[in-house]
Amino acid sequence: MDVVIAAPLVREARRAAGLSQVALAERLSTTQSAVSRWECGHDEPRLSTLRSILRACDRRLVLSSEPDSIGDVDRAQIRQQLAMSPEERLASVTNISTFVVNARRVD
Repeated sequence: MDVVIAAPLVREARRAAGLSQVALAERLSTTQSAVSRWECGHDEPRLSTLRSILRACDRRLVLSSEPDSIGDVDRAQIRQQLAMSPEERLASVTNISTFVVNARRVD
């Protein structure tokens, strides 16, 4: 999932709704310059404001969360590596490299 940046989201929602910046500003009881700042990324609206902006464009805000990519990492292996001295880590990598080089493909 990509990180959402408000600027293109606001701009695309406004355009899809067929609204000018002035018309959107009027619906939100704000100024055209505020809409412009959001669309240019000069000002990042709060989540509640972003929700209101999207509602004014007949859209809804949908949020989700997902595990951070660090969840895919074997934490026990990280702890084991951190417990080793630099010399032990080098010996471990050398052993693995030697194994990979000498491994034969089995079809």
